Amino acid sequence: MIINEVKFMGSFPKASESPQMEIPEYAFIGRSNVGKSSLINALLGRRDMAHVSGKPGKTQMLNYYHIDEQWMVCDLPGYGYAKLSKKHRTSLERMVKGYLVRRLQMQCAFVLIDSNITPQAIDLEFVNWLGSKGIPFVLIFTKADKPKKDKLEKNVEAFQQKLLEDWESLPTHFVTSSLTGAGSEEILSFINEVNEGFYQRK
Repeated sequence: MIINEVKFMGSFPKASESPQMEIPEYAFIGRSNVGKSSLINALLGRRDMAHVSGKPGKTQMLNYYHIDEQWMVCDLPGYGYAKLSKKHRTSLERMVKGYLVRRLQMQCAFVLIDSNITPQAIDLEFVNWLGSKGIPFVLIFTKADKPKKDKLEKNVEAFQQKLLEDWESLPTHFVTSSLTGAGSEEILSFINEVNEGFYQRK
């Protein structure tokens, strides 16, 4: 997939106030500091489209990007950021889950997992919640340039084994690096395939 034009559509406090377009939409979410903004920039081929911060927890609204007037990306707030107040974390969680449950044009949620670390309970709980709600998702293991190959494979396999404690089959997954661009082409091919199915049904 070749991306020619990307427009930032704005930041919105809830799905009901977000852009209302009958085009496929893809959500990106993960634990704070998982490399979400860097991955979005790598996928879209724009260095500074999504703001990359050294401080986790900066994304606190629904940030929308319109790609080639054909599909949308929604950058969701990260979860698990401890420095926010309990009230603020609860508010963000309500906003994110409300979006994921009610946003009908959302075709797939890309859940980002840090490939450098062993399975985290907060990631597993979130993935299991998506499954319980029947929300389509795939996993993206980020920062693949950092761990050694054997450690990377071990962490990915460990996460999958944890999932199999509750799941009969494993979700689709991609292994990515925002630094090298690894995995970007595969993700864009996946999006392109879903887009084609969306427009064929219209």
